[in-house]
Amino acid sequence: MTRSDIVELRYAVGQLRQSIGALRSNYGDAATVRRLENDLERLVIDADEFEHTPPPEVSTPRRSEPIYVPDSKSDEAAWMGAQDEGLGFHSRPRTK
Repeated sequence: MTRSDIVELRYAVGQLRQSIGALRSNYGDAATVRRLENDLERLVIDADEFEHTPPPEVSTPRRSEPIYVPDSKSDEAAWMGAQDEGLGFHSRPRTK
């Protein structure tokens, strides 16, 4: 996570804090408002922890070459007895 990502996260948490504050002023000490405040507290703790000790970044391997799918006819025997589930018609015996 870059520094700008952390700044953006902090800004979003600040916006959330303001929204929950508005809910508190409108609904008082309702249980749902208290839970939102607890969730916000946990989010602040997690954001602090992430900022100070970020986990290692995960790199996703990218395939640079396309996967070739042949146009030749496949062996239809492999599909004998298969279900037609999700194709919009009822199961029926497959024929060659």
